[in-house]
Amino acid sequence: MRFATTIAAVAGTASALTVVEHKPFMRKNIDPIVSPGKYVSHMHSFYGSDVVTKDLPTTAQLQKGCPSGENPNDLSVYWAPTLYYVDGDNYTEIYPATFKTYYENIDHAEIPFPTDLYMVAGNASAKSQADIDEKITMITWWCDGNGPEDRNSRPRAAFPRSTCSAHLQAILRFPDCVNPDKITDYTYAAANGGRCPANMKRMPSLRFSVRYNTRSAIPQGWKGVPPFKLACGGIGDGYCFHGDFINGWFEDANKAMLKAKGQSFLRIDGEHGNGKTYSKCKAKDADPSNGTSDYHKSLEMMAHKGTA
Repeated sequence: MRFATTIAAVAGTASALTVVEHKPFMRKNIDPIVSPGKYVSHMHSFYGSDVVTKDLPTTAQLQKGCPSGENPNDLSVYWAPTLYYVDGDNYTEIYPATFKTYYENIDHAEIPFPTDLYMVAGNASAKSQADIDEKITMITWWCDGNGPEDRNSRPRAAFPRSTCSAHLQAILRFPDCVNPDKITDYTYAAANGGRCPANMKRMPSLRFSVRYNTRSAIPQGWKGVPPFKLACGGIGDGYCFHGDFINGWFEDANKAMLKAKGQSFLRIDGEHGNGKTYSKCKAKDADPSNGTSDYHKSLEMMAHKGTA
């Protein structure tokens, strides 16, 4: 329970924040940040603006899409490695019960997210707890609700070793310092004594919070190494959990987020609507004829390109 107390303390100190819930709209073997222009990635699940394809989009391009999130002023795109239930050769996606993006520590922010900003958080190649810096990225897995709680008896970035009574949850924090003159240069304030380097400015701190519906996917439950894996890792470990973000916030709402300073929570409304209103359009794959949503096919395509 020690870590639950830590999380509560962190939540208590993140005084100014906003949150947006998103629905997944696509599963595909692309990563326009890491492997732009190619279909050679492990599988990712996508949330946000449905303009995203294999090619790295600009903020303006994202804003022409349909959002899968509840805030019509946020046309950002977010993705994370797909989580699978593994039964022999069958790989079935475990869908999130909720996928939420928290924008926190706004009291410390100096600037909104720069136009065309894109960031990666976590280590897609991580294979052990030693590859995880939890104090910086916050990466950890646990059973929410009534547990069971076993984070102090296993590597904290590995999956729980007993059936979750509710959902399987993960969190991941993104860098919050950026060089406005070179937006590919970013880092964590937490890695620099709580301050940004001299050439950088502080942004709101983006955090993924994902609750996976393992009860539906694995009704029989598990004991010991769980029968699921991330697309980037091995069965039973969650070390490679990572996330990607490309800014698609409309300018007025992006700036309005900074008005959360001094408040515990601020709904971000804007010219495109109420900050808690899902769009009437339906987000969908913008490039359905290319790439794949099949796990085994994605491995074949990676191998064919010499990346596996």
